[in-house]
Amino acid sequence: MREATGHELLPVERARAGDPEAWDALFRRYQLPLFAWLQELLHDEQTSLDLVQETFAQATRHIGSLRDPERFGAWLFGIAHQKCRQHWRKQRPARAWESLDAEDREASCADETDPAPDEWLIRKEAREQFYRALAELTPEHRAVVLLHFLEGFSLEEIGRVTGAPVGTVKSRLHYARKALKTLLQAPCHENAP
Repeated sequence: MREATGHELLPVERARAGDPEAWDALFRRYQLPLFAWLQELLHDEQTSLDLVQETFAQATRHIGSLRDPERFGAWLFGIAHQKCRQHWRKQRPARAWESLDAEDREASCADETDPAPDEWLIRKEAREQFYRALAELTPEHRAVVLLHFLEGFSLEEIGRVTGAPVGTVKSRLHYARKALKTLLQAPCHENAP
């Protein structure tokens, strides 16, 4: 019987003991945030799905190395980050950073709750402009922006995910925000297709 503790500690401990139901619960909890984060980094749905699967496969093999069960989310994103870096190394100099295609941009706007047409166009245009600017950031800067703002990770958690000291994470986040601001104010992004 499952206790309602409000923590992930119990499912992680059960997963560590080999309980398949606990792994199912962890997969259901983390698959979508992990996929969304990888999709934003890679702009490739199939590769993102593959990396989510590879991440969970590696997590099941190495759950014994997780020291603090309360840090399961950061640990899992750290595995995904390493998988992503391996993918980028294999892809160099292939097209690793393309902007979102029109279908992806439309899908990203599909979750709006019936705004007025002019409001919808403004939101869609701003979102497209943001994604174009985000695509121009370095992989390290893009990763910290997405982990901090999309996933809500703390600087310490981002440090664990990326393997960077907190000071480096702060610096990357600072420079990423500054670069995004510059890119979003640039005339070429206002009129880009």
